[in-house]
Amino acid sequence: MKTGNFHMTPEQFRTEGKKVIDWIADYYENIEKYPVLSQVKPGEIIEKLPLSPPQKGEPLDRMMTDIDEIIMPGITHWQSPNFYAFFPSNTSFPSILGDLISSGLGVQGMIWATSPAATELETRVLDWLAGMMEMPEKFRSTSTGGGVIQDTASTSALTAVIAARERATNYESNKKGVQQKLVAYISTQTHSSLEKAIKMAGIGSENLRLIDVDEKFAMRPDLLELQIEQDKKAGLKPFFICGALGTTSSNAMDPLDKIGEIAKNENCWFHIDAAMSGTAMLCPEFRYLMKGVESADSFTFNPHKWMFTNFDCDVFWVGNRNELINTFSILPEYLKNKATESGAVFDYRDWHVQLGRRFRSLKLWFVIRHYGVEGLQLHIRKHVQLADEFAKWVENSAEFELFVQPPLNLVCFRLKASDELNLKLMNECNSTGKIYFTHTKLNNQIVLRFSIGQTNTEKEHLEMAWTLIHEKVKEILN
Repeated sequence: MKTGNFHMTPEQFRTEGKKVIDWIADYYENIEKYPVLSQVKPGEIIEKLPLSPPQKGEPLDRMMTDIDEIIMPGITHWQSPNFYAFFPSNTSFPSILGDLISSGLGVQGMIWATSPAATELETRVLDWLAGMMEMPEKFRSTSTGGGVIQDTASTSALTAVIAARERATNYESNKKGVQQKLVAYISTQTHSSLEKAIKMAGIGSENLRLIDVDEKFAMRPDLLELQIEQDKKAGLKPFFICGALGTTSSNAMDPLDKIGEIAKNENCWFHIDAAMSGTAMLCPEFRYLMKGVESADSFTFNPHKWMFTNFDCDVFWVGNRNELINTFSILPEYLKNKATESGAVFDYRDWHVQLGRRFRSLKLWFVIRHYGVEGLQLHIRKHVQLADEFAKWVENSAEFELFVQPPLNLVCFRLKASDELNLKLMNECNSTGKIYFTHTKLNNQIVLRFSIGQTNTEKEHLEMAWTLIHEKVKEILN
């Protein structure tokens, strides 16, 4: 089905595209028939793939056959309602359609002039979100700051660290390299992306301080203050503090108000990492968890984790956009244009590391417009309620213990047995293909994690999982 120039015609695309949409719809209708965790062995997929590409082009039907026969066995089904591992990375049909249009348009939205709609829709949607979450006014485009869409919270962390570095050195580090001994602070539970950001920003891992946590695995402000004083006495310069609104291991909530106060007193950049749990701030009853957000210089969360927006889509807000622009702006001749020179537009390439930008705001726009605020709130509340119910099952069980009370949608629990048996239980359950969950280590003990936030997870799925877990407990203990 190829023309003389090998391109697919619009009519061919229309025909083949309908087949692909049907395939995706069929996939979601039948997703529970697949093993949640891929059961293939290392190298099994690549062995089925030809060593060389085809000399002549092949029809889509043949490609889709290979999708079914080669690719699908090697897929771990993150969109299964029986997926409880790591964190939600959920999507929805409105998001998929928005992403399809973005791919179809093929926009490179690096500056306003390369597609004004890509920039202005992003600005408006992130202002919507700021309003939906009751974020401080400074994080809106109509004030001193604003929001920008990144790929992941890791990139936002790097952006924040570099901007903090430049502010702390009066923008001299960009010119001369890092001359001062700058020191950054995170908790022992903070996501690994912060350590990577510190390394990439030239600060050095030896200048990263890991602050111990309390019994709920939240950063201790008293120890933060003590460490800062010690570093200042040693002639070092504190410049960056990260507080977590939900850690990866246990969903711990750092005391953001107290940390923010310390950051303000020490003139440190205060970054809040709310990668997963930020979505819950759409619900008023959970906003007490971000008390102190008004002190933050930057705030990030991932709609691609728990807001039904397919990967990748991270929101990064700052209170002062000029600190980003002064850090990242480079204007080569080939990017100069009247709109940029007028100062009347945002050029988002000045707000982060990368130049090239996808039209990510389209899918986020589709999600918000399809669900509305009330639809998003309904599903978030349902997931939190399901997590609370699962936690109660654990508490009422003779075989298990609840390791920490879940603030939102992550349940951390343990079989009352050795670490080895806990890992065995997890692996036995996962090997069935019926469910998939993961583990972490807290207080030097293996802890099982059940992350509840997949788009279509219902109580019936949790009940099945709990039954399966108990069946496997009986098997491994007998």
